[in-house]
Amino acid sequence: MNDHALAGQETYDPNRLLDTLLEKMNLKNDAALSRMLEVAPPVISKIRHRRLPIGASLLIRMHETTGMSIRELRDLMGDRRTKYRLSDAQGKPKPDANAATQQSTPPQGGGQQGALH
Repeated sequence: MNDHALAGQETYDPNRLLDTLLEKMNLKNDAALSRMLEVAPPVISKIRHRRLPIGASLLIRMHETTGMSIRELRDLMGDRRTKYRLSDAQGKPKPDANAATQQSTPPQGGGQQGALH
């Protein structure tokens, strides 16, 4: 995602979310927040400067560490979407993936036919 895509969203404000987390968790600075969320400090900086969006995994981590609901966290950063769109390509197997899987699957029955034990 480029800088302009995040900057163009008037309601998107990751700083409000990050500042609320600092206050709620009684943390002094972004370095303490990054330790709490178990992310590198530059991640918080990039989010603050709108160079990196808050991804789903980080949002879940915020939920787990603060106890705040995902909806509340999304509201704080200005995300008002009620549904997410998935691309058509997402979740569909490649056309030849099924054929490759069948070729690499060993035959049923142990693979040793005719062996006496």
